[in-house]
Amino acid sequence: MDGILPRLRFAATGRIKRQLKRWIRQRKDAGLSRRSLIILNLLDGQSVSEVARTLHVSRSTMYRVARRFRDHGMAGLVDRREDNGQRKVDDDYLGLLHEVVQASPPSFGYTRPTWTRELLAKVMRRQTGVAVCLSTMSRALKRIGARRGRPRPVVRCPWSKSSRDKRLRMIRRMLQGVGREEVAVYADEVDIHLNPKIGSDWMVPGQQKELLTPGQNQKRYVAGAMDATTRRLTWVEGEKKNSMLFIGLLHALRRAHPHARVIHVILDNYGIHSSAITQAVLSAMNGRIVLHFLPPYCPQHNRIERLWEDLHAQVTRNHTCRTMGQLMQRVRTFLRRRSRNATKAAARRTGRRAA
Repeated sequence: MDGILPRLRFAATGRIKRQLKRWIRQRKDAGLSRRSLIILNLLDGQSVSEVARTLHVSRSTMYRVARRFRDHGMAGLVDRREDNGQRKVDDDYLGLLHEVVQASPPSFGYTRPTWTRELLAKVMRRQTGVAVCLSTMSRALKRIGARRGRPRPVVRCPWSKSSRDKRLRMIRRMLQGVGREEVAVYADEVDIHLNPKIGSDWMVPGQQKELLTPGQNQKRYVAGAMDATTRRLTWVEGEKKNSMLFIGLLHALRRAHPHARVIHVILDNYGIHSSAITQAVLSAMNGRIVLHFLPPYCPQHNRIERLWEDLHAQVTRNHTCRTMGQLMQRVRTFLRRRSRNATKAAARRTGRRAA
């Protein structure tokens, strides 16, 4: 570097320094900005060790950048990868990678059930003939918007597609035909465990957070109903997930909607919804509450399921409550806040339509 620095300083005209500063300020090419900053610091008289330590780059990088600037001037700082020929990771490669990620390794003859970058690179090389390193694969995955996440477990509906679609159409027509004296709600139950559900969280390198659990688990259950129009919530709590819990919800719905001629309840096929005691209570209500059962194993069509997901994400997952009383108080606070916000949002929508 001793033979390079005098030449660098000799070549340091005001025009060159201004151009280097412009390249440093631009954000489209971080590599060009960093190389320009290296040269500008060297031109200002800083030593190689000082610049390397300040910019967190190796001495070999310093030598390489300085030699390219010495031999080619400003053009030596520009990324020269466009001279390498056709890009490996082009649109066709990314399109195929998008399809491969959506599948699973067994579809390509591997026993491993989940993807790794190494396996993706191997499969893509077999499919396209293009070999890429792991860092390139990481950038390619980022470009197609791929992310690491947890799959959603599902159970296939035992009904035929025509029967399932017919039932869903009936429910949609019911919702569209709900009159002013009628109410439609989505209903379901959720389990609350004192032993927290474990979920992902941010951690710093070298750290794995510990979650102190009470040890002996306790359970409570919430049966809830969400208004299909206003998203207002009605719920009851219980120590057992049985017919009495669901019947308590039915009575709570009658109290919450005293002027409704009919309350339509959309729900799943869980046994407590159709038990003998539940049927007896419904008969005593003289048609005031009508149940509309979704096809089996179709939770995505029950809108209250999203509420339970939010409840777990914001309250029960990784919680630190030591008693069930503390945990249930947080559950109630969450449900009250969600119901209050939904009611306000519905009032604003009604006001806009009236205007």
